[in-house]
Amino acid sequence: MSKSAESVKQMPEMRKKPKIHSFKLLGRLLSYLFHYYKGRMIAVFICIAVTAASGISSSVFLTLVIDKIITPLAHGTPYEELRMTLFYIIGGMGLMYIVALCASVFYNQTMAIVTQGFLRHVRDDMFSEMQALPIRYFDTHTHGDIMSVYTNDTDALRQLISVSIPQVFYSCIAALVLFVIMLLYSLWLMFVVFAGVAMMALVAKFVGSRSARYFIKQQDVIGKTEGYIEEMMGGQKVIKVFCHEERAKEDFDKINDELCDASDKANAYGNILMPAVMNIGHFAFVLVAIVAGLLVLFGAENLAVTGWGAFTGAIIASFLNMSRQFSLNIGQVSMQINSVVMGLAGAGRIFELLDEKPETDDGYVTLVNANIAEDGTITESAERTGKWAWRHPHRADGSITYTELKGDIRLFDVDFGYVPNKIVLHNVSIYAKPGQKIAFVGATGAGKTTITNLLNRFYDIADGKIRYDGININKIKKADLRRSMGIVLQDTNLFTGTIMENIRYGKLDATDEECIEAAKLANAHDFITRLPEGYNTVLRHEASNLSQGQRQLISIARAAVADPPVMILDEATSSIDTRTEALVQKGMDALMKGRTVFVIAHRLSTIQNSDAIMVLDHGRIIERGSHEQLIEQKGTYYQLYTGAFELE
Repeated sequence: MSKSAESVKQMPEMRKKPKIHSFKLLGRLLSYLFHYYKGRMIAVFICIAVTAASGISSSVFLTLVIDKIITPLAHGTPYEELRMTLFYIIGGMGLMYIVALCASVFYNQTMAIVTQGFLRHVRDDMFSEMQALPIRYFDTHTHGDIMSVYTNDTDALRQLISVSIPQVFYSCIAALVLFVIMLLYSLWLMFVVFAGVAMMALVAKFVGSRSARYFIKQQDVIGKTEGYIEEMMGGQKVIKVFCHEERAKEDFDKINDELCDASDKANAYGNILMPAVMNIGHFAFVLVAIVAGLLVLFGAENLAVTGWGAFTGAIIASFLNMSRQFSLNIGQVSMQINSVVMGLAGAGRIFELLDEKPETDDGYVTLVNANIAEDGTITESAERTGKWAWRHPHRADGSITYTELKGDIRLFDVDFGYVPNKIVLHNVSIYAKPGQKIAFVGATGAGKTTITNLLNRFYDIADGKIRYDGININKIKKADLRRSMGIVLQDTNLFTGTIMENIRYGKLDATDEECIEAAKLANAHDFITRLPEGYNTVLRHEASNLSQGQRQLISIARAAVADPPVMILDEATSSIDTRTEALVQKGMDALMKGRTVFVIAHRLSTIQNSDAIMVLDHGRIIERGSHEQLIEQKGTYYQLYTGAFELE
């Protein structure tokens, strides 16, 4: 079991499904969008309104053409008398369409720029937020699920912003203008349109609510699918060694079937919505034509007119055209419901990440460069001196004291649990004086890694105290606390870049010479110089071109270049063969000299020279002492050393 798994095996699954409160979420999204692009978005919405109004003008011009041109011609008016009127009508239509074209081109171009820029800001904000999250978050969320937020959910958000929001706004503006004009044309015919709209709304609510439910589920299952794929890709060797290919496929099929089922139902309902709404619109169009004809047939023209004089053929033709446009715009809104729901589901997951509570840090003691006089007086230095001190401002009287950074770490009766009311460490007390080497031994899950996680405050204790050079670590700022510690983990993490850059990761301002010295200390220099590009060899795909032992040596060199007073070695040599271990041990001894070191190891040969060895069992220290003392006690450590039983 990996250390990450050991650390969180008692944690519950904490992945939340996003709750979609449509209007609230949409309002937050638009506020977020306007925060970055307020001016451009206002211009876009104005242009959309102009485009929508221009599209509707054709119905008004149709009325004018019939009333001002066709009807007079039918009654014998000479064409010459109507020529200028026709010219003005056509010119007005042409001008409106030119304005609409310019506005449409502008808002489409602007939305393309705004969308990509906004997504860049979203990804930046998410990544910045992610850097501030506690380790607990990453222990309780699969990496694939988190990556899905950056890919699938941002893509759904892109579709929402670039297409759905402009289209819905356009259709709503057009429908509103059409509603006002049709109401002025004929109140009675509007009752027929109202009936059609009511039917559309009922169908949209019934079908849309069901498609929304499954689109939300689809986005969630996509994250689950990517999490599983990421896990399987990382464990391919284990899968093949234990011949679990068929079992892996079966498990994937279950998740894939769940995704397919959610997508099928979402799209099934979604594909019903548009045809249903459009056909209701067609039915309403026919009904409007029938009612208009009946009004004319029975001589009730005046009852049908509210603001345009006599109920003429022009009114009927324009009203029918507008009722069709009205239905089309309602249909366009319904067609975007699927994209809106998917986009809001993606936005919900994005906001879920952005709303995660960042790692709290109420510390105020900081680490500073120091000048230390022969009499022990400490003063702060603006330049690097190679000496460090804790700058401790006292809130009571405003005074500031300095304490030399030595690496004296003590735990007093510490209790800890990953979840409330479930303690995994019980009454742990440890005293590590500067320069001492403290080793932890115990079965998987005994609490070894948990203790080191508490030292750098990846997690905070439930009870007890931890003091660092006499200072409660809760008072020390986390960044400064962690800067004073170096750590080498069992699972190596190397990044894309050169070997030199990976070593320098431990100290970003380190010179090439310092990095090379650190590599020599870790006995990594020889194999690095044998590589084709030496220290400039580029590592890709988690340094797959290096052996596990070589990757671990670089990891050790990275810790060495930081030159911290406290080192944590969490199974640091577990991935190194016996021959390499002998070479590394010399370098490790040099690295540990003069430092406070905490070592976790299954290989007891690597900890025999420890000043104190702690044997843990189920979160309790059951034995402590030097190697010789523990051998004399002939307890658990003795049995482990002599092979009476082995660590699990």
